[in-house]
Amino acid sequence: MQLDNNNHSVFLMYYHLVLVIKYRRKAFDDVISERAKEIFEYIAPNYNIMLMEWNHDEDHVHILFKAHPNSELSKFINAYKSASSRLLKKEYPGVRKKLWKEYFWSRSYCLLTTGGAPIEVIKKYIESQGEKH
Repeated sequence: MQLDNNNHSVFLMYYHLVLVIKYRRKAFDDVISERAKEIFEYIAPNYNIMLMEWNHDEDHVHILFKAHPNSELSKFINAYKSASSRLLKKEYPGVRKKLWKEYFWSRSYCLLTTGGAPIEVIKKYIESQGEKH
């Protein structure tokens, strides 16, 4: 395992991010997921973030990424959600119809460090989001 570094420190910071589509609408397919991934990869370097793994289901995505200690994670996530919501609805009119012109992403998200968070925690979060809407 190789550590990242900057001028005065070494670090290894991996995060697991789960983003859920508003009202758990089933809007993702392989094409839309790939475009959402491209948007992530375009914005990420501005926040010292690197995508490591991307997986999707019809109503949510799982993203594994690494970051620097100076990365502003909440600002990055909000910037990504805003840009991807706008672009996906613009580029894929079918998505806009499924969402009734609402925001693409749910307001909430799940962000976990990868050190010790079992997949059951992530599954419970996703299920709880479905129960709220």
